[in-house]
Amino acid sequence: MEKFTELAAIAAPLLRQNVDTDIIIRIERLIGSKREQLGRYCFEAWRFGSDGAERPDFILNTEPYRAARILLAGDNFGCGSSREGAVWALMGLGLRCVIAPSFGDIFHNNCYQNGMLPVALPMPVIQSIADQVMRDPLKKLVTVDLASCTVQAPDGERHQFVIDPLRRKSLLEGLDEIGLSLLREAEIAAFQARDRRDRPWVYLAR
Repeated sequence: MEKFTELAAIAAPLLRQNVDTDIIIRIERLIGSKREQLGRYCFEAWRFGSDGAERPDFILNTEPYRAARILLAGDNFGCGSSREGAVWALMGLGLRCVIAPSFGDIFHNNCYQNGMLPVALPMPVIQSIADQVMRDPLKKLVTVDLASCTVQAPDGERHQFVIDPLRRKSLLEGLDEIGLSLLREAEIAAFQARDRRDRPWVYLAR
């Protein structure tokens, strides 16, 4: 998993509430599509018209937001069905961080498993950042620093966010749950050896 340390990037404002995983990626697109192909279908109903042409009024279809790596979102982002593909689709568009007041629980967990950072900030703060970005998106970058757990707005103001220490460690070091478990490989091996000695009947004879 790619490490997340600090990201200074264009941020795209998409301040709609209750954006669910079906809007992010339609269920039928998960059938027969490889993970790396899902970006083209992200926000499909909003990005494209019935004729397949891009909608010019959708924020991620406009410059410079095509190159955004941070998404500024509304409350309850990623709600709805359990769909890890929603995170894959967002990352397929190049996004690494979503800043919203709150997230759907399963989406929130899936972010950490794939190297996406979900940051919870109050809506007035997000609105203020969005207003600054919209005035000059190329020059007014947003900086997300996971080491200090801060988001720096274009005007220089820093906003603190809270993250579980273990999840922070996993992103900083680029480790998913399996990677975190392997950090304790020596302890696991010691337990297995001790358990094999104390309860030999549990293990199949070779």
